[in-house]
Amino acid sequence: MLKAWTDAEPAGLLDRFGERGSAFAYLPNTPPQRAVSVTMPVRLASWNAPFGLAPIFDMNLPEGALRERLRLTFAKATGTFDELDLLTIVGRSQVGRIRYTGQNEQLDQAVPFQSVEEILHSARGEELFRYLVEKFATFSGISGVQPKILVRDESALDPPLPAEGRLSQSYRGATHIVKFWDPKEYPQLAANEYFCLNAAKRCGLDVPQYRLAENAMALVVDRFDLRPDGTYRGFEDFCVLNGRTSDQKYRGSYESSVLKRFEQFARSPELLKDLEKLFTLIALNCAIRNGDAHLKNFGVTYDDVLEESPLAPVYDLVTTTVYLQKDAMALSLNGTTAWPAAKALQKLGETRMRGTPAQIRQILQRISDALCQTSREIQSYIKDHPEFGTIGVGMLKEWEKGIQHSLALP
Repeated sequence: MLKAWTDAEPAGLLDRFGERGSAFAYLPNTPPQRAVSVTMPVRLASWNAPFGLAPIFDMNLPEGALRERLRLTFAKATGTFDELDLLTIVGRSQVGRIRYTGQNEQLDQAVPFQSVEEILHSARGEELFRYLVEKFATFSGISGVQPKILVRDESALDPPLPAEGRLSQSYRGATHIVKFWDPKEYPQLAANEYFCLNAAKRCGLDVPQYRLAENAMALVVDRFDLRPDGTYRGFEDFCVLNGRTSDQKYRGSYESSVLKRFEQFARSPELLKDLEKLFTLIALNCAIRNGDAHLKNFGVTYDDVLEESPLAPVYDLVTTTVYLQKDAMALSLNGTTAWPAAKALQKLGETRMRGTPAQIRQILQRISDALCQTSREIQSYIKDHPEFGTIGVGMLKEWEKGIQHSLALP
């Protein structure tokens, strides 16, 4: 049985239920502000899941190689290895505000220190990757098929925290997300994402601080859920908002499962501005040919679970078609996952964002301009890093196709 903590205070108990499910019950006198999710308000009755964990508890479970490494390490000790076992291992360090301990344990969020500069400037490559995964696997409650770890380096936040908002000396939580990739499976994927994020920033979207390692084997991202005082904002991805677990992240449409669902939970006076950002992000994903823009790659953040939940900063942007030439969209639009023409995006913007034709044209043109500017940056990077040539040239071709097909209105 696990104790779930929100905002560093006990909220409820989570345990197995039935043959394959789980149950969560709030502790007596838990205030509404400490609800674990915008989808699970405090109540007397328990919240039961017939299979696995409820989406909010499933949200940060590692996937892929990191999950397999943890399974191989801990399965012998536990005899089994299900979602609750995995949450037990990584529960003390998570993205967002929820943490987990044993029923009678106190909360300890301490994460080992790791110099971000060492990661950015190291020439050790795969050796450093293996070392970091081994050291930080149990502190990395973050989803994703490709390995991601959470590390702590307070001095490396960019920009540095102002004096009045400096972290306390007792702070020991994670400050950065470090993303590695297998160069044999997805070569130059870190640089791929780096330039996609550059394009997003030029589109006017909110993007957390990020840096590419000199050897291009890692991308280091500042945590956007970290407050200046060392506490964490709430974060929930669109799997949670749609009541789905991570293995259902490719189910749904951009119309209903993303734009409509965001409007349902945003509770924001800036709703129309956030809808414009969300539409811009969807259109950008189409233009850069990101076939992995699924429900877990959109999210909301909040300081109070009962108040407004604005759109989270952009994360996990990649041109996937340079690796999978026939890749399509992760979710459907107009009933298909085929890359949309500009007219289809215009219709989406007018109906779901409630924008005018002129406003939609401006957005699509802004994305096109951002991609053209970033394309010149890619060309310059290729000259200094010839190992990026194949992927870089492939990205430029895919972006040009995206601009012509998905952004250019007649």
